[in-house]
Amino acid sequence: QMVREQYMTTQGCSLQRPENQYVYKIGIYGWRKRCLYLFVLLLLIILVVNFALTIWILKVMWFSTDGMGYLRVTENGIRLEGESEFLFPLYAKEIRSRTDSPLLVDSSQNVTVNARNSEGQVTGRLTVGPSTVQAHGKHFEINSNTGRMLFSADENEVVVGADRLRVTGIECYKLFTSRRQGGRHAT
Repeated sequence: QMVREQYMTTQGCSLQRPENQYVYKIGIYGWRKRCLYLFVLLLLIILVVNFALTIWILKVMWFSTDGMGYLRVTENGIRLEGESEFLFPLYAKEIRSRTDSPLLVDSSQNVTVNARNSEGQVTGRLTVGPSTVQAHGKHFEINSNTGRMLFSADENEVVVGADRLRVTGIECYKLFTSRRQGGRHAT
């Protein structure tokens, strides 16, 4: 059955609207609308909380355009000022202190410096512990500040390059005096 629309023409400008028997509501109504508003409200609350936490983290970590805290990003690399603690191994090409202060490396157990080849294998190691200093490598050398070799050691030989060698201690004294007298000192 077709719906007929009737228009009445009268004098004046008032028009009557036709009666519609079939009215369709377009949109979301009822509980669906309330759930949608609640969902949008929850998203807005989460957005505000995330923004506040981001601002708080930026403030606590001392973020700036140069870096974070004592850590500054420069054109030559990263500059770390003040005391810092590394919880995991530190891998760096170069570590330098400022020109007016020494570089201090402190550990409660030991400090180990490894040298690796291109395959990642350890080729040299220096370990400073609470009671020992150990060096592992093919060749060990100590030089003076002028570059002159003072001590050198490898698997085949040990070389002392100093002009004078002085050995001190009671056992050493007994060994040298017994050799002068022609006898051997057994230890």
